[in-house]
Amino acid sequence: MGVAKYIKNKADAIEKVIYQSGIEVKPFYGPKDLEATGFDYEVDLGDPGQYPFTRSLHPQGYRSRAWTTRQYTGFGTPQETNERFKYMIAHGQNGLNVAFDLPTQMGYDSDSPKAEGEVGRVGMAVDSLQDFEIAFKDIQFDRIGSGLTINAVASIMLAMYQATAEKYGYSKETISATPQNDILKEMIGRGAWIFPVEPSVRLVCDTIEYSVKELPRCNPVSICGYHIRESGATPSQEVGFAFEIAKSYIDNLLDRGLAPDDFVGRFSFNLNVYGNLWEQIAKFRAARKLWAKLLKEEYSVTEKKNLFLRGLFGGGGSGLTKEQPENNIIRGAYYGLAAALSGAQTTALCSFDEAFTIPTPRAALLSLRTLEILMEEVGLRDTVDPLAGSYFVETITKEMEDKIKNEMTRVQKMGGMVHAISSGYIQREVARQAYEFEKSLQNGEIIKVGVNKYTEGEQPDVEVHEYNDSWVGAQISSLKTLRRTRNNQEVNRSLKALEKTSKSRNNVMPTLVDCCRAYATVGEMAGVFRDVFGEWDEPCLF
Repeated sequence: MGVAKYIKNKADAIEKVIYQSGIEVKPFYGPKDLEATGFDYEVDLGDPGQYPFTRSLHPQGYRSRAWTTRQYTGFGTPQETNERFKYMIAHGQNGLNVAFDLPTQMGYDSDSPKAEGEVGRVGMAVDSLQDFEIAFKDIQFDRIGSGLTINAVASIMLAMYQATAEKYGYSKETISATPQNDILKEMIGRGAWIFPVEPSVRLVCDTIEYSVKELPRCNPVSICGYHIRESGATPSQEVGFAFEIAKSYIDNLLDRGLAPDDFVGRFSFNLNVYGNLWEQIAKFRAARKLWAKLLKEEYSVTEKKNLFLRGLFGGGGSGLTKEQPENNIIRGAYYGLAAALSGAQTTALCSFDEAFTIPTPRAALLSLRTLEILMEEVGLRDTVDPLAGSYFVETITKEMEDKIKNEMTRVQKMGGMVHAISSGYIQREVARQAYEFEKSLQNGEIIKVGVNKYTEGEQPDVEVHEYNDSWVGAQISSLKTLRRTRNNQEVNRSLKALEKTSKSRNNVMPTLVDCCRAYATVGEMAGVFRDVFGEWDEPCLF
């Protein structure tokens, strides 16, 4: 899986192996290595399904239930996306992970000048409830859970999902949705933020508070170390920063008077499998343990299920290459192996052609089949945590735990994650590391097969999913018809109510649901937030 540094002598013998998190790997491990870490079975490992859950959340692991497959899906108009949803479900996928185009992510309607060239390009274009009605037509809301991969306007998308489900006859108590809804990682990693830090955190926590009270099966936030890792963070920083982000949301909710046991069980995580196989396995095992300890020791969480580190371990986008793209199929299989050996609850793989564009149906199906082969043929459901007791794996799991805690301590000394992001410190650190990593690739310190070693020169042609310009015209035409035919008096009433709620300390979610039912557009609702909250000016990073 790569990305470790292998320091060799002239005879090409490996003298030193250093993982990205700073763990230096010995040539072999024995009982004394584990003893040196202070390893204790009950404290550090425990039986599967028992605190601190290092081995597994459930006593029988995958023998009782296989992991959920949830490929990232969505492009063009809602109609095209609905067809791809049904295609993947018909071929065995049992959860959705919805991709949105950039205008939707940034709170702009498809006919906005700022949306030009991006409508439907990297995900589904969504302008109103009408689009969700089309995209989720014939989807069984009470059986298929949906991840909504969007952040700055996640509150709008969750409200729209509820309104759509109710439109199709499903009560809000039966639907399962997981909006990503992690704006702090956007400010670190992807850049798809809109509003300043404090009101952005308020919107995240409004959705959490609302879900606790009104949407019992929804997981209102998916804290996304994945994109922090993709942006340049080490595996230990990915988890450490994600946990500090989670603490920022927890503290906001505590200030609202909620008890931790009321809501932390709804938190989920999106973590990356890209990197060295052993480092990833150690990362996930250490993360499960640390999350449970953090909740129990710092927040006095008592309910067992609320201590679980739940979520999606998958993706691996940074591991993909345009060079020798078929190699990405093999990489994806090893990423899936790492996720399964780590005890992933839900997983998804980037498809081999995603180094170029969104996946073709064939490539998406290959990724799904890869996970199914691991699930059904390879034996990964035979026993829980088959690597437990390995001198090597247990030693580096303990070392990874220490690395993650060090990263968290560093953020805490700065005054917490909100301050660290507002000042630009985290962004500078991640950007610097991304630069250093790229230099290491270019000078060959880090090996990438087909890129800087075992190269072939001319690249094979790859069938790609082409962008269709007709999507833009169809989407804009549909939007104009909607504006003409909807009850605009009702839209204006709901938007004024949203403005009033936004200026108050009240939760915006009920008003957003009302706006969605009136067919207010994403641009109109986000426009209210822009007027009330303003937009964030990112600090100068260098």
